[in-house]
Amino acid sequence: MTTSFQKDEDYAALCCGQMADPYPVYHRLREEDPVHWSDGFNGWLLTRYDDVLEAFRDSRLESAGRLSTYMDQLPQETRGDVEPLYQHYATWLTNLDPPPHTRLRNLVQKAFTPRMINGLRTFIERNVEQIIDSRRSAGRIEVLSELACPLPSAVIAQMLGVPARDREQFQEWSQQISDFAGTGRPQVDKALRAKLAMLKMSEFVHEIARDLTRDSDQNLIATLSAVAADGDRLSENELVGMCVFLLVAGHETTMALIANGLLALLQHPQQRSKLQHNLVLLDAAVEEMLRYDSPLQHQIRVAKEDVEVGDRCIQRGQRIVLLLGAANRDPGQFPEPDRFDIARDPNRHLAFGQGIHFCIGAPLARLEATVVMRVLLERIPNLRLAPQDIYWRHHTSNRHPRRLEVEF
Repeated sequence: MTTSFQKDEDYAALCCGQMADPYPVYHRLREEDPVHWSDGFNGWLLTRYDDVLEAFRDSRLESAGRLSTYMDQLPQETRGDVEPLYQHYATWLTNLDPPPHTRLRNLVQKAFTPRMINGLRTFIERNVEQIIDSRRSAGRIEVLSELACPLPSAVIAQMLGVPARDREQFQEWSQQISDFAGTGRPQVDKALRAKLAMLKMSEFVHEIARDLTRDSDQNLIATLSAVAADGDRLSENELVGMCVFLLVAGHETTMALIANGLLALLQHPQQRSKLQHNLVLLDAAVEEMLRYDSPLQHQIRVAKEDVEVGDRCIQRGQRIVLLLGAANRDPGQFPEPDRFDIARDPNRHLAFGQGIHFCIGAPLARLEATVVMRVLLERIPNLRLAPQDIYWRHHTSNRHPRRLEVEF
């Protein structure tokens, strides 16, 4: 299969030119060259649903190697400076493969329970209601800065026992850590900022972990410290790495889900009216928000051996970019994929991944989005988009608008 894409055209489109709407580029890639080599991304782009699903499940594709293939693109003189960043990233669940991944995930799941997550429902509802009440006199909410960003940060910080006064600082650190991985190609200035943010966040979590009592089942750091399986426990470094990972991943993805989902709902008034008059569809609506404009647009894997995908041979050591946003708009899986349909069934989207790396925080993200949408629809029935130009974050993976004004 041949493609008419010119050198670096795919990278320029997806990283710079098509932030507002990458989906025509995804469709074109899928039609012309569904397993496409990209010099800009230094890897193979997969756009078909079946290929992405199979890649998630293929044990010949590893997560651990993706970190080094990304960091190795930095100048040699910079790599030593950012080694602490590399070492910390290497402790994250998303960058591990079995057996260490299996061990850590089993330990974390003993603490990250449905009971703990469901216990946050009232806290989430109260926060959303307070945000709405604080903006009633203005008749307007800036969704990113006043709702979608502070809410997930407050929720995960509440779980971990982070004091309220420090949550804004955690948001800033989280953004700086996330920004480093969001350009397709690593950049020195962002790597250095991410390293500094990682060190500060790690030091802070260390202090919290030392100060917290060990007998509280309401606090995830305390619970993670105490949890054990077959005599195994998290080391202090693993505990800190897990907490930083949860703070960053839990904040960024849920923020994007809330912003993207609300934007899609308000841009489709018939679907919004349908949901407002039938809130039993709320769970299905959140799944469609995840599919329609996925918060995480891609994940990376590295081939441990030569692997055939479609008519291409991916060589050992090469990177594979699983384009979730493209897979979730594949017409072979989703009829009329560019249509936003809150009652879509079935809806087997890949927004949270698949296989052993399925997002451990998916239940919490779903809960937050569901609560936000329900409270907004119930408390502000006349909510609408304010007149505005919408600009999207310059990040190849985490997708959301920079600002989103709504009024009522």
